[in-house]
Amino acid sequence: MQNPFAIACLQTRPMPDVSTSLAEAMPMAEEAVVAGAKMLFLPEYCGGIKSEGARICPPAFAESEHEILKAYQAFAAQHSVWINLGSIAITGSDDKIFNRGFMIDAKGGINGHYDKVHLFDVQLGEGEVYRESDTVQPGAQAVVHQTPFGAIGHTICYDLRFPALFRDLAQAGADILCCPAAFTKRTGQAHWHVLNRARAIENTRFVVSACAVGPVPGGGETYGHSLIVDPWGEVLADGGDTSGVVFAEIDLTKVRQTQAAIPSLEHDRGFSSATTKARSVA
Repeated sequence: MQNPFAIACLQTRPMPDVSTSLAEAMPMAEEAVVAGAKMLFLPEYCGGIKSEGARICPPAFAESEHEILKAYQAFAAQHSVWINLGSIAITGSDDKIFNRGFMIDAKGGINGHYDKVHLFDVQLGEGEVYRESDTVQPGAQAVVHQTPFGAIGHTICYDLRFPALFRDLAQAGADILCCPAAFTKRTGQAHWHVLNRARAIENTRFVVSACAVGPVPGGGETYGHSLIVDPWGEVLADGGDTSGVVFAEIDLTKVRQTQAAIPSLEHDRGFSSATTKARSVA
C-alpha cells in the first residue's frame, strides 16, 4: 500500500455535452498530475449534464461507446494515475439511464463501477423541483474499489444523506469514502459541509467529495466546495465556489489511529425495529 499519497479533486463546471466537459476538465487533470497527484476524483455527471424542468438529462451512451470513459482511460494509462470518474450517464433499459461511476486504474483498465442507489426526487420550493427517477434507474449494490492506495467506497451525491450506505462501506473495509456530486447550491449551503464531516466522523474514515460548481445548462446551480475530510472530521481542503483543482495528502495511518481511539465500527449492535405504542388518554 502506498502511504501517504497525494490526491486531487477536479472541481469542474457543469457542461452540456461530452466535448465541453472534456475541454473543462482535461487541463485540470494535467495540472493535478504535474503537481504529483496519484489519484484524481471527478464530480457526478462529469461527462455532461443539463436539465429540462424537473428532469435531469445528461448525455448518455452505452458503456462501450462512451467517449468520456475512453478519454479518461487513455489519460490514466498515459500518466500512470488512478481516476475516480465520479459518474457519467450510461444507457439502461426502458428509456432510462444508469448514473454510473467508475474506478480507472493506472493502466487505463476499469477496476470497478458503481450505480447510484438513492435518486434525487425532491421539491425544495416552488420552481425548484428535481425528479432524477424520471430518467435514472437506481442501482442496488454497494461497491468498494480495491486500489494500491487503499480500499475506496463509492457513493454518489444524494447517497450522502443515507448513513447506512456509508456504514456498510466502512464495515466492508473501505479506508476512504468518496461521494462525487452535483449538489444543488441551496442544499449545499445548508447541508454539504455538515453531512460530509458527519460521514467521516461516524465511520472514522476519510471522505473525498468532488462537487461540480456553477449553473447547470437548462436551469439549476451546483454548489462546489469539493471537500477532503479526515477521519476526525477536519476539513483538509475545500474547493470554494470557483472551478479548479483541490489538493490534499492522504495518510491512512489516521484511519487506524482514529478507529483505535474511537472504535465505533466495533460497537455496532443489533436492535429491534422501532414500534409505536398507543397511548391512552385519561
